This record gives sequence, C-alpha cells and structure tokens, in this order.
Amino acid sequence: MEIQSLSKFLTALQQNNSKEWFDQNRTTYDKLRLEWIDLAAKIIEQTAIFDPEIAELDPKKCIFRINRDVRFSANKNPYKNNFGISLSKGGKAADFCGYYIHFQPGESFIAGGSYQPMPDKLAAIRQEIDYNFDEFNKILKHKDFIKNFGTLTGDKLQRPPKGYDAENPAIEYIKHKGFLAYLKIDDNNLTEKELLKHCEKAFKAMKPLNDFLNRAIL
Repeated sequence: MEIQSLSKFLTALQQNNSKEWFDQNRTTYDKLRLEWIDLAAKIIEQTAIFDPEIAELDPKKCIFRINRDVRFSANKNPYKNNFGISLSKGGKAADFCGYYIHFQPGESFIAGGSYQPMPDKLAAIRQEIDYNFDEFNKILKHKDFIKNFGTLTGDKLQRPPKGYDAENPAIEYIKHKGFLAYLKIDDNNLTEKELLKHCEKAFKAMKPLNDFLNRAIL
C-alpha cells in the first residue's frame, strides 16, 4: 500500500475529526482500508513461516474499526487517528499474546507481549517468571531482543506484589503489570516494503517472549 497516502489521510483526519469531513472523504478511507487489509494478509503470510499458529487468521478480523467508542470518554472525537493490526492465536479478541502494528503519523510502533493482563493471567505470568527466571532472563538478554527492543517495557508496581520477596532475583520483572516488547518506527517516508521488513525482524525477536507468556496463561 501507499504508506504515505495513509499518513496524509490520518493527519488530515486528526485535524478534521468530524462526521462531515469523514463522509466527504469516505472513498479515500475505503480504499486505504482495503490496502491495509491486504498489508495485514502479507504480514500474516510472512509471520506464519516462523509462527504457524497465526497462519489461518482472517486479515479482515485483524484490523480495527476507525470509529471510537465515546460513551465513557471525555474525548468525543468520533474517529481514531490511527490504523492497527493485531495478530494472535484465536484472533485479536483472544487472550493470547501476539504481535501488534500501530500506524499513526509521528507515533508509529511495533509491539508484542501482554499489555494489561487480567488479574488471574497476571498472577500466572508472575509465577511463571518466578519459577523459570533463568529461561525468561535468557529471552530478554538475547542479542536480537536487545537489538530490537532494548528491554522489557510496561507499567510496574513500586513494591513487590503480595507473596513475593524483595530479594527475589526476578523481582523487577515480577513487579510488571504489563510485559511488552516495543519498537518505535520512524514513519517519515516509510514504504510498505520497509514496514514488512521491520515486522519480520521484530516479530522473530519477540516470538520467544510471546511463547513464554502464552505458556503461562494457557
């Protein structure tokens, strides 16, 4: 797809976030949406080579609606100013950890892992890290993980969660409330070919983290 055409559209949408403007530009949006679905299909195909569990995903079900749910939000803008793709076993509504692409002019990124797991899954992940810290630490210290993401990100508690000692060697990771691999993308003059390359490299590097986290929450 023409990534810069998408960037131009989203920039204009951010400046004119209204139903009137969107209706006037719906033809452009519909074209970009179809191209985004096609891009999702290409990402699924290349990712399935090393992660077969996402091979059968329907690309149409891996993208997100442009409409915002404003019922409980102070921000009443009717439309999102970004496009996203979420790939995980069972689809984007499933609880499994997976891969995410976020395109928003000036704020684009690739991410994976677990963003805000529910309390039972958070407890299971912390226990898995505690029981298998050497394995978990090895994943985070792998050269490909460090090259792409630097370190694990996500919100953290200030104190150890209940049941864990402050002297636990894994405590700084156990404090996490989210377990994310995050890579910011420079979307200036970005092409589809370059984005596909970014996704392939980043997804390969984050797959061991996803596998570890998914094992914990199964």
